[in-house]
Amino acid sequence: MRIKEFEIIGKRLFNEGLVGGNFGNLSLKDKDGFFITQSGSYLDEPGDLKFVSMDKTVESGASSEWRVHYETYKLTEKEAIVHAHPAYSVAASFFYSEVIPEDSEGKMLCPVIPVVAGEPGSDILAKNISVALKDAPVVIAKGHGTFATGKDLKEAYLLTSIAEHACKVIYLMGGFGGLSP
Repeated sequence: MRIKEFEIIGKRLFNEGLVGGNFGNLSLKDKDGFFITQSGSYLDEPGDLKFVSMDKTVESGASSEWRVHYETYKLTEKEAIVHAHPAYSVAASFFYSEVIPEDSEGKMLCPVIPVVAGEPGSDILAKNISVALKDAPVVIAKGHGTFATGKDLKEAYLLTSIAEHACKVIYLMGGFGGLSP
């Protein structure tokens, strides 16, 4: 298993302030399901990974967001998912139904970031996120955080970081109650 990849990306997320404490989760697709971080684990020290099979057999202790990961892997060809709680992205989710980046990297890599609703850990959130991720590489769950996909955890992390940067730029430009230009 690629536990080192989980640790490296977890440390990047933590160091960049994209997660706080033991919030967020990571997963990597496997041939019969996916490996996901434990519920309540610190992403920079993920500990034992939990396996969720595509027949919905969930190893005890798996992250409560396993449903989002399951539905996303079922509906897309993505290989990795990063769920983080970046502050500017969460704040933007209260003001927008979609975020349209103004910065060049955001425009290029995630030109539209959908914002969807659903309670954390719920089937409704899983459905809404997975459907949105069919057409976008990163989505914001209203009041909850980002879900980014990629061919690996590194790419999903990058999209998480880009989405947060795009939301911060919009804020600094005066969007969603931010500073006036």
